[in-house]
Amino acid sequence: MDEKKRTEVRSSSARSRDRGRTTRRRLIEATAQLCKERPGAEVSVAEIAKAGGVFPNQVTYYFGSKDSLLVHAAFLGLLHDARRIERIGRQAPDAAAFRRNIARAVLAMPSLPSVARALAAGISKPELAPVVDQHLQLLFRQSERFVDRIVESRGWRARRPLEAEARTFWSTALGAVLLVRAGAHGTVADLDLAGALTIHDESESEQEPG
Repeated sequence: MDEKKRTEVRSSSARSRDRGRTTRRRLIEATAQLCKERPGAEVSVAEIAKAGGVFPNQVTYYFGSKDSLLVHAAFLGLLHDARRIERIGRQAPDAAAFRRNIARAVLAMPSLPSVARALAAGISKPELAPVVDQHLQLLFRQSERFVDRIVESRGWRARRPLEAEARTFWSTALGAVLLVRAGAHGTVADLDLAGALTIHDESESEQEPG
């Protein structure tokens, strides 16, 4: 194969990969929107394909299964919600308000039901566990970076490493949602999620975490 042919093949392959990435992204976004509009309702492959402007078999072609696509879509919604939560956190006048406002906003996130289903899918279907873990690690890293920026800019402190701060907070929030969906008595509103955060300012620096 001469150099011209090799260049054409590489160019065609690159275009095919770009189309594939675009289609995958469109399907994830369309599914996330459907789940947001119909929280708790079952969404069919046909509905997803129609919303994404593709054929139904493209769902399994790009994701392997509808469940895999639903996991991707759930965490896309969660990451969008998390960015909104960050804006709320930046508006807090002090660390106590930061903890309180963040916790309240997280427990009201519309993406939580879909994420709870995604976590349950990762438990019941081992092939989905790596997909769930990939998204959780992204969420943890994004949250850690946010907390790092805000404590640095405000002169606040955390009583544990920031990586552990992010993981502990989200593990508490998502675990509570799973318990409630599994039938545990009470609601997520009964949870002291603010207590999972140890971020504090100078006025609290001498206090022991409670």
